[in-house]
Amino acid sequence: MPRERGQKLVAQNRKARHDYHIEDVYEAGLVLTGTEVKSLRAGRASLIDGFASIERGEIWLENVHIPEFFEGSWTNHFTRRKRKLLLNRQEIYKLAGKVKESGYTLIPLSLYFKDGYAKVEIALAKGKKDYDKRQTLKEKDAKREMNTAIRAQKTRNF
Repeated sequence: MPRERGQKLVAQNRKARHDYHIEDVYEAGLVLTGTEVKSLRAGRASLIDGFASIERGEIWLENVHIPEFFEGSWTNHFTRRKRKLLLNRQEIYKLAGKVKESGYTLIPLSLYFKDGYAKVEIALAKGKKDYDKRQTLKEKDAKREMNTAIRAQKTRNF
């Protein structure tokens, strides 16, 4: 059977960009069991409460929900277990140094298959305050109103 090509999105954390200032984005591989891969290929996962932690020089993805595989047997996985992330040693050291600074955290942005391999996009992020969130919403609304005004102007000219 030929290997898969391209990228297939499984889950995305849309709220992360609203709640955090994204500094850097990294692509990491995942260490998964067989039933987890089958469940992901079915397109079921949730990144809502997920985060990554650094322990003893390794990065672990925690609190990501991958539901049990229905056709699985007693070898099924736990839904919210810790999963190891695969990154280069230099990237791990760089992220560990940044996370030790105050306010930085590692959050998953998306979970996808790339050329048949499960990947997760993690971001080095800093939490937004409530006033930052309101400012972002105001800018978004202003941009939307500006675009509708431009479209209306274009339709009147033609």
